[in-house]
Amino acid sequence: MKIDLKLYRGYMNDEELIVFGHVFKSWAPDSYRIDRRGFRHAVSVFRMFTISPLSNANITLTFRNTIVKTKTLDDGYFRFTIPFNDEVESGWHEYSVSCEFNGFGIIERGELLKPFQSKYGIISDIDDTFLISHSNNFFMKLYVLLSKNINKRKIFNDVADHYRALSTYGHTNKVASNSFFYVSSSEWNLYGFIDEFARLHNLPKAVIKLKKIKTGISDFLFTGRGSHDHKFEKIKDIISFYPTLTYVLFGDDTQQDPFLYERVCKVFPKNIRVVYIRQTSKNKKSEVSKVLNNIEELSVKTLYYRDSGEAIKHSKEIGLL
Repeated sequence: MKIDLKLYRGYMNDEELIVFGHVFKSWAPDSYRIDRRGFRHAVSVFRMFTISPLSNANITLTFRNTIVKTKTLDDGYFRFTIPFNDEVESGWHEYSVSCEFNGFGIIERGELLKPFQSKYGIISDIDDTFLISHSNNFFMKLYVLLSKNINKRKIFNDVADHYRALSTYGHTNKVASNSFFYVSSSEWNLYGFIDEFARLHNLPKAVIKLKKIKTGISDFLFTGRGSHDHKFEKIKDIISFYPTLTYVLFGDDTQQDPFLYERVCKVFPKNIRVVYIRQTSKNKKSEVSKVLNNIEELSVKTLYYRDSGEAIKHSKEIGLL
């Protein structure tokens, strides 16, 4: 039996290390090509959601002189959260994970982030925040996902310039030292798609945190939908893990971002510098404006914007750039 192992970017601080991934029977979702055209592309996308996670498989993490073992959960997911206080320089570092199951074995290498000493962390949604996805139109979103390969998917104008500028702000050598985190209601099935899209448009390298993996066609039809509470939990985990950073939050008005970010600001009133919400339709939504006004009362800056040029200007005005 063939097994496949998918690793995601991990992260660490001075006391703890976090690495996570999935194990699958046969193929991982991104083993199917998603750069094909027409019907072949649609078939590849369907296959990304018809995978078989492998539960209770033996997993071994190796990072420098540390070797730790665990097993996968019922959905094939594994996560190492381990004490780690060895001296590690800031930046991206390689780790490896191996898996053994019924006499079969595989090893893969991934990356984890030790953030630079910096002032800001940037947490961004993905769909309709930088990747145009039509999340407020179910049929259009499905059509675009099935018919457009990575090279044909569109990014909002100037958003990459804004993110790159934020990633290097405050550092004269222009090193991308302000850490980025992409948190989305898209499922882990789409990790490879999202990562490749970010590379294609030269977005800052980021730790990516997504929603629980889906394993069937019926699940595929509801990709990105349902509860968004997992986003709140993941954002809370990031801020709690790096509590000395001040954060910039990016989202949009198609789903629940403004309301989730309001909760975040209430829980971490000293950690959030500014909340940016992209306007995706012709008119601003009154309920979103109301939420942002409430966030402003917590001494957090906000901007409800249509074009990234407005957000860049705002970032300069408040001293982020």
